Amino acid sequence: MDKFTALEPTRLYSSSTSAINKRASRAQPISRWIGKLPADIHLLFLNHLPIPDIPAYARASRATAGLSRDEKVWERRWNDLAITRHALDDTLDDLESKQKPKASTRSPPTIPVDDDFGDFTSAPRTPSVPSLSAGFTPFTFTDASPGKQTFRIRYTRAHLILKKCLAPLQQPPHAVLSALIPLIGTSLLSQARSLHLLSFFLSPRVQPVRNWDILLAALKAATDRFDVSLLTAFDAADSRGDEVMMRQVAHASWEVWPGFGDWEMGKVWAEKREILYEQGRWNPLANFTDENTLDFTPMDEFMACVIRALEEHGTRAVFVFPPAAGVLIGFAERVANEVVGEYIAPLLTRAREISNALYLTAVAASFRESWRIVDVLTTVSSNFSSKGKDKAEDVVFMMFEPNMDEYLDEEIESLKQAFEVICKEWVRSTLALASHSSSTQAQQTRFLTAQNPALMKRTVLASFTDVLLLPVTIVPRTVGAGVVAVGGAVGGAVGAVGTGMVQGIAMLNPQRWVGGMGSVNNAKEYASFDLKDTEGEAAIFEIGADEEGGDDGVDGSSMAPSQTQLQLPLLPSIFGASQTNVASSASATNPTLAPTENLDLLLSSRYRDALKRLETFASYPGHYGTRVRETIEEAFCEMLGVLCNRHLEKGFGIATERMNSYKPAEHEETASVAPLLQFFELVHIGDTIQSMVQVFFDKELAPHIDKTDFLNVVVREKKHFENTLDECVAAGLNAGTQVLMNQVEHIILTLTKPREYYPPEDAPLELGSTQGCTEAIRCLDTHCKLLKGSTSKEVLEVFYQEVGIRLLAILQKHIKRQIISLNGGFQVIADLNAYYSFIASLKAGPHPLISVSNITADFSHLKMLGHVFVVEDAKDLAQIVRDVTRYGGAYRPEDIYEFIQRRADWKKIEKTVDKTMYNLSFKEDCIIC
Repeated sequence: MDKFTALEPTRLYSSSTSAINKRASRAQPISRWIGKLPADIHLLFLNHLPIPDIPAYARASRATAGLSRDEKVWERRWNDLAITRHALDDTLDDLESKQKPKASTRSPPTIPVDDDFGDFTSAPRTPSVPSLSAGFTPFTFTDASPGKQTFRIRYTRAHLILKKCLAPLQQPPHAVLSALIPLIGTSLLSQARSLHLLSFFLSPRVQPVRNWDILLAALKAATDRFDVSLLTAFDAADSRGDEVMMRQVAHASWEVWPGFGDWEMGKVWAEKREILYEQGRWNPLANFTDENTLDFTPMDEFMACVIRALEEHGTRAVFVFPPAAGVLIGFAERVANEVVGEYIAPLLTRAREISNALYLTAVAASFRESWRIVDVLTTVSSNFSSKGKDKAEDVVFMMFEPNMDEYLDEEIESLKQAFEVICKEWVRSTLALASHSSSTQAQQTRFLTAQNPALMKRTVLASFTDVLLLPVTIVPRTVGAGVVAVGGAVGGAVGAVGTGMVQGIAMLNPQRWVGGMGSVNNAKEYASFDLKDTEGEAAIFEIGADEEGGDDGVDGSSMAPSQTQLQLPLLPSIFGASQTNVASSASATNPTLAPTENLDLLLSSRYRDALKRLETFASYPGHYGTRVRETIEEAFCEMLGVLCNRHLEKGFGIATERMNSYKPAEHEETASVAPLLQFFELVHIGDTIQSMVQVFFDKELAPHIDKTDFLNVVVREKKHFENTLDECVAAGLNAGTQVLMNQVEHIILTLTKPREYYPPEDAPLELGSTQGCTEAIRCLDTHCKLLKGSTSKEVLEVFYQEVGIRLLAILQKHIKRQIISLNGGFQVIADLNAYYSFIASLKAGPHPLISVSNITADFSHLKMLGHVFVVEDAKDLAQIVRDVTRYGGAYRPEDIYEFIQRRADWKKIEKTVDKTMYNLSFKEDCIIC
């Protein structure tokens, strides 16, 4: 019995609670499954089910009836009517108001049914319109609250209203429109909006009746007839100039336009504008003068006529046509392509036949003139004032695109050819000038003869910055008052600049940088550079007192180079178009400036001309915008490459070669080294060129690139230019240091008398420096100060350290070459003290240049070494030689022993010194076997 368990008692009849739960379960929402399909699938069916089939679907079961009332189904149906999207609510209300009197006379009886299907109206089995389905009409929805506007209620209202307008569509095609007009309104706009609403109602997405496709075809035919009548009315109103009527007709036509293809009314209106058929009035070749130069006065007149037409017709288009129709932009495109584009094409073709430079100028000027279309569009319509301005700009961009590929390619090729011609001409002129220059003609050294080179550079850069801010004229005009027409040096490019530009060019004349501090000829050079407008210019480059320590004490007259001349490149004086005037004026007074000045003038001017033309297209979008930016970068890199490889690097190479081949013995001048002076002048010039390149980069090129992008080709090329310049300066400094020390050694050898340190016993004792020491120090001091302000502190430190090390070696070698007496030893000490004072002066002053403590200590030890020549007692001398701490470890006893061997009494004291130093006795310690 243990195997059987007792059965639990079960309830045979359900309680009232279970009955309540069962009734509640019946009232629960639709389950996830209806039959064998999920409810989502049924909703998907309902979304694509024609309206007449929805009542049949709802009668299938209670679940399908509940699902047919789902708001998601009716929200989609309401959205398919596009009433809210196209603001057709007022149109629907107007249709309802016209139908109310008729709808109130007959009210079909209804039979209340108490089930989940809702209320159904009793209607005749055969509808009044045989082609329409009566399946949806019997629905009257009473389950919603009176104030609640659900999507189901909205759609039902719209369906019942629009369905009453379908009866006329069964009339013959010629009578459909006449039968519809009493139902849809009297005004053109209300009729158009009603037809538009009916087209949505009979769309395949809604399918409100069984024969919706037949009715839709009839509606489209009626709409076409309506649109044709509108087009006729619009043409008549346009002929009368009735803009109000044109506006009404245009808005009605826009309402019934299906939204694809061209809008016929806007297209026809644009085609009838006279401006599109007046190309014969204008001659594009009239922009060329008899001298084959450009004068865009005829194009100004042509563009003025185009602008007037755009203003007149554009204003009318803005008033008449809907903004969404885009009639104004379409008309502007036709004017740009068929009128302006056809005018520009032969103009550019003719310019290309004359010269490439003229072609480049014509392209930029034509684009600038065409851009006036954008200005008038933004003025006529407010839709193009802010964000919509891109559409107006695209009109000109698309019109000009066929010319962009050829222009961008030609811009770079023309720039390369111009640079090549300029460099070859510079080389030819330099060689010709070098072969014909007289031996007495001195090379100008403006920076070296200036009282304050740093102030001069700042003045040049400030004026150069002002010149960059001057406006540039892209469109050539007829030469008039205050305007000077100038041509490019290569290819005959034509431009125009105002008097302000000419004055800016005059400010950067290299002849004026030195003010009154250069040679005597500077006054004549300054007077010759006139340009007929020199009032107030005399003090532009007036150099005042040195702001960084006063006069360096460098005498300009002592630095005049010898007969050896080097044609050094000068600064690019202007990034403008008037370089030929400046260069010719300077060359007329000083022919040595011609080949060197013109090179930088032409290089920089040609690039700035190209840059200003390219900047005209800087706002180009898309592919051509990228190409324009790439061309700007490529042009700048090309200029830097030519300036670096073909100009600066070559100039520094020639200077270095001249310094390496310089032989001091062949020149009488001892205070200065001509090649070294020229190299120092070149260092100043290179530093100023680098500063001007930086200014030009910051002012002109920085807006087009990202300066922080170290991978950018322009940033890398600029860095390469700076590194190359530093390497050239470093290589030149190495050769310059060598030639300077060769000159110093030559001065010491030639100016030191044979018995300078071994005077006669009865000769008076003078404790001043010798002539050789004085001249050597003067030569060193002159050249060391010349480099100040032209290079970095680190380079100066290396240069001065190298000078000190080599000077120390020269002095040691020079002392070992002499015979020094006791009285001459005092002369040696005097000279060593002078050399020590010179080395110590390099770091003296309120603004120390470098830290030369190690070199100063070495010269201090050398000065102490001079004491070995004035010690009379041999034993004391030996003790001094053995004291290694006396010289800070700089000299070993063996090194000092070599110096004391140059004493005049060495043979007398040699044994005593040796015995004292090494405790040697030759008689006792030396045994000969």
